[in-house]
Amino acid sequence: MHSGSALSLRAATPADIPAITAIYGPNVRDGIASFEYEVPDEAEMAKRQAAVLSGGYPYLVAELNGAVVGYAYASAYRTRPGYRFACENSVYVSPSAQGKGVGKALLDRLIDDCTAKGYRQMIAVIGNLGNHGSIALHRAAGFTVVGVLPSIGWKLDRWVDCVLMQRPLGEGDKVRAG
Repeated sequence: MHSGSALSLRAATPADIPAITAIYGPNVRDGIASFEYEVPDEAEMAKRQAAVLSGGYPYLVAELNGAVVGYAYASAYRTRPGYRFACENSVYVSPSAQGKGVGKALLDRLIDDCTAKGYRQMIAVIGNLGNHGSIALHRAAGFTVVGVLPSIGWKLDRWVDCVLMQRPLGEGDKVRAG
């Protein structure tokens, strides 16, 4: 992060939905990190945020000099009960704030929050094998590539891969009672 920048992280609230929607929209419209085709409106993004929060997962925003420039949240990796100790992360940073430590700060805090909640594995599902920034961000946070799903999605008139990365949280896969 550049010196003089005031980066702060906090829990996201419904008041952040316009900024979150604005950050996510270009990823849907112009990018291949998300496999959605239609940009969700603020009402849809509010429903999604409420679902994450009602599931007990963390949902964070990053502010740089008072403006929301990124967000991150965890959610269920899969819904069947055997997966209850695993979570999936999502991190989005405004293009104007990329390269300033925002993604790292969000992901590090998300890892800490999910560890504190008792999750044991975090999964990143990264659209596009060429998404070097996201892959590097996750690798720096202790994730390893555990697989690639070649040509799994169709977006912007081309086949797109998914990279699966995984990181243990807390005691990871050590056995625990209960």
